[in-house]
Amino acid sequence: MKHVLDLGPAVAFFVAYYLGDIYTATLTVIIALFVTVAGYGLLERRLHKLHLAAALAALVFGGLTLYVRDPTFIKFKPTMMYALLGLVLLGSHWIGDRVLLQRLPQTVVALPETLWRRLNAIWGAFFLALAGLNLLVASQFSEEVWVQFRTYGYSIITFVFLLTQLPFLTKYMPQQADKP
Repeated sequence: MKHVLDLGPAVAFFVAYYLGDIYTATLTVIIALFVTVAGYGLLERRLHKLHLAAALAALVFGGLTLYVRDPTFIKFKPTMMYALLGLVLLGSHWIGDRVLLQRLPQTVVALPETLWRRLNAIWGAFFLALAGLNLLVASQFSEEVWVQFRTYGYSIITFVFLLTQLPFLTKYMPQQADKP
């Protein structure tokens, strides 16, 4: 169910764009993001701050897009979200006793402090690069190219980026004992 909630807004945006236009897609993604926030609230009895921030950003930027009938605002929402996430990750190096990634529940990997800091910085820089990439695609390419890139590009780039880190992280993942 969580995967449906996570992918729902992107799929809804993509489908609404091709069945309607950028304005239909914008309204659809605003609604879908708030449905995601509510869905997680019902499932987990808590609000996910990142989902709520995305929904509020979509409301502001999407609302501006709908109000002035200019898709520029919704096209720059990912830039703002990725930049904010990158800055928060990087800022956590100076705020608190642990970097942000280290504060997440540690069920998959247990890293030494220095590697947490390095990984956190790498992800912060990655999100800032995604913000810049969205800025480039949104300003230099057609709306349709941007929609395609928003739908597929970020997921593919993030997946590949994650795969590049696996060789370094696998030695810190818990190993299961061999079963006879």
